[in-house]
Amino acid sequence: MSFLIIFAAILAGSVAFFRVNQVTVVGNSRYTAEEVAEASGVQIGDNLCLINKPKTAQSILRRLPYVEKVSPVRRLPDTLELRITETSAVAAVQAEESWWLLDADGKLLEQGDASLRGSLPQVLGLTPIAPSLGSRVAVDQETEEAPLKVESLRALLSALAERGMSGNLTEFIDLTASNVIYFGYGEGLTVAVPMTGDFDKRVFSLQRVMETFAQRGEAVTGTLDLTYGDEQARLLTSRWTPAEQTGNEQEGGGTDGASQPEAGTDTGDAGAAESPAA
Repeated sequence: MSFLIIFAAILAGSVAFFRVNQVTVVGNSRYTAEEVAEASGVQIGDNLCLINKPKTAQSILRRLPYVEKVSPVRRLPDTLELRITETSAVAAVQAEESWWLLDADGKLLEQGDASLRGSLPQVLGLTPIAPSLGSRVAVDQETEEAPLKVESLRALLSALAERGMSGNLTEFIDLTASNVIYFGYGEGLTVAVPMTGDFDKRVFSLQRVMETFAQRGEAVTGTLDLTYGDEQARLLTSRWTPAEQTGNEQEGGGTDGASQPEAGTDTGDAGAAESPAA
C-alpha cells in the first residue's frame, strides 16, 4: 500500500507540475524552430510526461518533407527538445507538367515548375503516379520493370550519398534501358552501371577511378563503363548521352546499350584508364 501511495503521488505530481513551457529545436537549417514546433502538434501547457513521442515525430515527418529523422527528448522540468536531421534534394523528376525534387531515398521533397530543378540531374525513364509531398516516388505496379527501376534508383542514390558523392551528379540519371543505368557525373563524364547488383561496390569503383585520375592531374571525360563482370572500370573516349540514345531509336536501333561504344573500339588512352574495381 505504501508503494502504491508513493507511486500515485509521483504520477500525480508529474501530471500536475511537468508542463511544456518551451519547445527547442536542434539540427534545423531549412525550417525555422517555430515551423518545426508547430508541425510537432505539441502545445505550450501540454503535459511533458504524457507526450507521445512517436506520434510527435510522425507529425513532423508528414508536414515537413525535408525532415528525414526526428528524435523528441524530454528535458525536465518543462522543455521538449526536438532533434531533427534534414535531407536534401539530389535529383529531379517530371510528372506531367510539374517538377518534383527527390532525395537519395526517393522521397519527394518539393513541387514546382521547370525552374525548381536548377542544376540537379533529371531522372529519365520513370513516370511517377499520384506524386505527393513527403511520399516516396511511386510508379505503375502492373509492369515488372518499373518498380525494379525505382528500387535500383534508390539504391544507387543511397550508395552515392553515403560516400558524399551525390553532389557530383549532373544532367541526367537515365533508367530507360532495361539493364543499365546511365548518369552524368562531374564535367563531361557519363557513368554506366548495371540496373541491379551491388551498387556500393560500383560506387566505390567510381570513387577509386576519380581519385586515380585526380592524382595524375587528369580530367575524366567520356563514358566510364562499370558494367563488366570482370570488375574493371573501362573509360571510353566517346560520351553516351540520352540524346544519342534517342537518335539511335529513331534510326531503328535498340535501347539497351545500343548507343554505348563497344569495348573493342579504339578509345585512345582507354587502356591506361582501366582501373581495377576493388
